[in-house]
Amino acid sequence: MRTMAPVTAYETAANTAVIVVQVFAEEKPVPLDRSARLELASLANHRGVFLIVPSHERAVFRSVELGKYEISVTALGYLTAHQEVNALIPKTETIDIVLHRDPSAVTLNEASGVMPRKARKEASQALSLLKSGQLADAQKHLENAYQLAPSNADLNFLTGYLHFERHDYAQAATYLSTAATLNPHSAQVLTLLGRTNLQRENYAAARSALEQALLIEPEDWLVHDLLAEAYFRQKEYEKARDEAQIAIVKGKVHGRNDGSAARIILGQALLGLGRKDEGIRALETFLNESPQNPLVYQVRALVTRLKKSDPIPPADAGPMRTETKPSQVDSVEALPDPLLSMQTWRPPDVDAVKPNVVPGIACKGEEVLAEAGKRVQELTQDITRIAAEENLFHQTLDDAGVSTSSETRKYDYVAAVSAEPRSVFIQEYRSSKVAKVDDPDRISSTGFAILALLFHPQLQGDFDFDCEGQGEWRGQASWLIHFRQRHDLPNRMHSYDVGGRPFRADLKGRAWISADKFQILRIEADMVDPIREIQLLSEHQTVEYGPVPFAQKNVSLWLPKVAEIYIDLRKHHYYRRHSFDHYELFSVDSEQKDKVPPVTGSSSQE
Repeated sequence: MRTMAPVTAYETAANTAVIVVQVFAEEKPVPLDRSARLELASLANHRGVFLIVPSHERAVFRSVELGKYEISVTALGYLTAHQEVNALIPKTETIDIVLHRDPSAVTLNEASGVMPRKARKEASQALSLLKSGQLADAQKHLENAYQLAPSNADLNFLTGYLHFERHDYAQAATYLSTAATLNPHSAQVLTLLGRTNLQRENYAAARSALEQALLIEPEDWLVHDLLAEAYFRQKEYEKARDEAQIAIVKGKVHGRNDGSAARIILGQALLGLGRKDEGIRALETFLNESPQNPLVYQVRALVTRLKKSDPIPPADAGPMRTETKPSQVDSVEALPDPLLSMQTWRPPDVDAVKPNVVPGIACKGEEVLAEAGKRVQELTQDITRIAAEENLFHQTLDDAGVSTSSETRKYDYVAAVSAEPRSVFIQEYRSSKVAKVDDPDRISSTGFAILALLFHPQLQGDFDFDCEGQGEWRGQASWLIHFRQRHDLPNRMHSYDVGGRPFRADLKGRAWISADKFQILRIEADMVDPIREIQLLSEHQTVEYGPVPFAQKNVSLWLPKVAEIYIDLRKHHYYRRHSFDHYELFSVDSEQKDKVPPVTGSSSQE
């Protein structure tokens, strides 16, 4: 919608346009009360720029080349909005964009109640910073306000919210419990307290808080969603099923038709009740609705195992009683493989789940490694430089795999390959399609896409390999090769760089290698050990490969299509999805190839 506000004259280059955007919240016809990120991207080439705009201010994009654009607006607590704008003639285009609240977000309001003037001022400053996600600065003001008014319910709630966002759930529970005692009729306080206790695995306390919240706000889909998990954790499968079904229905009313966690709880609750087919259908619905959810891998693996397993006996869905047999109560855990843990935000460790293999087929590991090595060696010989469009999807997650923030980036990606007698060198280049800015959460992930190089003949000696047998990947027969970095040799594949200091990150994992052509189809890897010096507790990565034809050169190469990374760093969970398309292959002569910078393997920098 266009605003009728007077147009301001802005300086701009000749034959260009100016685009002015005012962002509004749906609650009131006033400008947004927090900072927002606006990205302006050309529909012709997807290049663009972005601005971080303080609360109540307009975003002004000057010297915009004439054409058609899409504006994307994100702000904490609101759903992302998109709007197209035509800037076809050199003039000022003024646009209004209205953001709608994310129904799962916490509503942050001014602290009320009696408190000293200084405390109110400090609380107001803290609130403004919290709304823009500036937690460290907000904490200083909240601490000042809390010292002056420790019995204020709203200050306890805001402090609890801050600790929740920082994943300090013990502290969050302390302040939120106080807030709930001081204000027992706040559904929001009770809901966040319940969510906090779910993270702490205190399911009885979570259930109590959420049941109280439900009495106050029976139409809130999120309360039903969270309560379904609390019931499931206490093995009350009928109640879990009922609450999950309600959460799904009420969530759709609020636009939450995205395959929420309630789908997974519903599927598992049905399994607990012995209704295997219905449980599988619920889980498959989740897979169809949420293809990018970090739990997709686990759910897909569970569905596969369930389809191959015997029928599940029903469990007693009621509370544990003295006359109930343990085998009935624990029938879900008695499945051939463990069910999902909703507190697991990432796929299981590669050594925790071993894929099925075809019995009676011997695996000739040396032959598979030799042939796979040839394919990788041929690839490095065919490629000197390769370019692609790279899309990055970055999320910060809580322990249940629920996104607390997310963003996307687009890059022009180039990889240069150089082989020497004893090693292979890779240099990756990324050029952002928007104005240069820090990487999401200041973490740069590189090298994951070329993980297959560990099978290069020059690098195989750095690993111990074990052929586990013949399985399949997406219906294609494949050899399963387990690998583990040798600790007695230098690590040439993977490290973390923090403040200019490298930290060795040994890998273990599994590769799926096609049984006919020995092409690498998929690799899944974990770190062998945490790196406690930098508070890196875990890293899990998966890379899928596929054939990419290059018609001009009459060649088809197997290249990375998707790389997913799960990182537990400094008490935060991160999920990243790198996808590559529009590949281009470049050939350079041997003199140019020798000038490729010698950077080895893969690395992740923070």
